[in-house]
Amino acid sequence: MSNFLNIKLFAFFKLIRIENLVMIILTQYLIRYFVLQKVLNMNGLALEISDRLFYLIVLSTVFIAAAGYVINDYFDIKTDLINHPETVVIDKIIKRRWAIILHVILTLLGLILGFIVSYKTGYLRLWLFHLLSASLLWFYSTHFKKQLLAGNIVVSILSASVVFIPFVFELGVMQHVFQNFNQVHKEAILSTFKITFIYALFAFITTFAREIIKDMEDFIGDKETGCNTLPIASGISVAKTTAFFLLMITSILLLIVVYNTFKNDRNIFNLNSLYVFFALVIPCAILATKILRDKASLNYKRSSLMLKCIMLLGLLYSLVFYYN
Repeated sequence: MSNFLNIKLFAFFKLIRIENLVMIILTQYLIRYFVLQKVLNMNGLALEISDRLFYLIVLSTVFIAAAGYVINDYFDIKTDLINHPETVVIDKIIKRRWAIILHVILTLLGLILGFIVSYKTGYLRLWLFHLLSASLLWFYSTHFKKQLLAGNIVVSILSASVVFIPFVFELGVMQHVFQNFNQVHKEAILSTFKITFIYALFAFITTFAREIIKDMEDFIGDKETGCNTLPIASGISVAKTTAFFLLMITSILLLIVVYNTFKNDRNIFNLNSLYVFFALVIPCAILATKILRDKASLNYKRSSLMLKCIMLLGLLYSLVFYYN
């Protein structure tokens, strides 16, 4: 890994967390074309935002997220040199001033694109989503990350907002296209909101759990640099228990989804229910018990990676939802 990071292109990809950016693109694409589109079609409606404008929305989100990763690494150099010295990019491959310049450029690009799409949809106030996200990412790196649970909550909210952005923009445009849209199409609005909320809630809780697991993994460096994360403030055992309950809550909520699917279809063995149960509920329960047994940084890293895979499986459920 460290050999690859000596190549500036790979160092740049590491700095902007290219794998996370791909996840953001995939999230918004699948939510729009495989969730919103199906629910709207079921209610006699179609997507109104053009593909070109939607791609700009995604690109704006990606630029702002990438800027957030850059500034986070910039302020986290001391901590990362303790926790992950082999993956540090800033000061080794990319100079500090170039990291700041890159952060400013990416933020401006994200805000400019966000302004353009907000203006073109006729809801300029939607630009506040982009402005607020960029601001939260800055303050997360400078203040919230070192405060008890504040940083975890901010990251979880931003993760959930990635899911909501396609819904918010799509509904905003429809209010312009259709007269009295909110009154005439209440059922469509409620249906799309409910399914989007389920995805967003899943993203929020699993991200929250993963942030706590990462805090356990980075315990030593965080403590030496003055952070006040949950493992430092309350101990590793409390952090483990918190992550355990978050994952068990996720499993319970997913079981409710399975129950509602059964209530509607009267068939427990349909593809939707089987996928949720075997790809999400069981892995969440297994991971929850694994976390209680984890005792070393490497174990926490594996648990974090496993949870990331579960999050991806949750996102891929949109394909099952669309085709089933």
